[in-house]
Amino acid sequence: MSGTVHSVYLGLGSNLGDREGFLLRALNRMTDRLRPVSRRVSSLYETEPVGWTDQPRFLNACVCFKTTQTVEEVHAAAREVERELGRVRLLRWGPRTIDIDLLLFDDLVVETPELQIPHPRMHLRAFVLVPLAELAPDLVHPIIGERVATLAEKVGGRGGIRRWKAVWEDESGHFGN
Repeated sequence: MSGTVHSVYLGLGSNLGDREGFLLRALNRMTDRLRPVSRRVSSLYETEPVGWTDQPRFLNACVCFKTTQTVEEVHAAAREVERELGRVRLLRWGPRTIDIDLLLFDDLVVETPELQIPHPRMHLRAFVLVPLAELAPDLVHPIIGERVATLAEKVGGRGGIRRWKAVWEDESGHFGN
């Protein structure tokens, strides 16, 4: 653990089974692993699939954790939670119980075979940018140099995105913006 508090933005998505339930379980398990100083969660959005379109619609959200965990620890936790919740990577952009994307980690830029930060396609995807802009409209993409709100406006009409639920909850209370 580094001791420094980092701002970590994750994108969550699910389009199989109890979509909201999978998102809640992923959120709770990531919270347990990251032991955040704070956490903020966007509304839930229902979106059309991207890439392979012959599959159910997704529920998506973004979450911001303030945590002392390192980028490697956050990435490992996300992959572990995906496995625990039955994520199977058979088809790129295929249906999934849960998808946890590490979108941003402070203003860090990482490019390895295992991890790319910022997420390489986040600036093109309404299902990422709309909930992310809800959480942090003034956040600046570290490579493109534009505010998240500006990027969201550019893709806002694409992707068949609609707010599905503004506040969602679990055993520990209400989450929302």
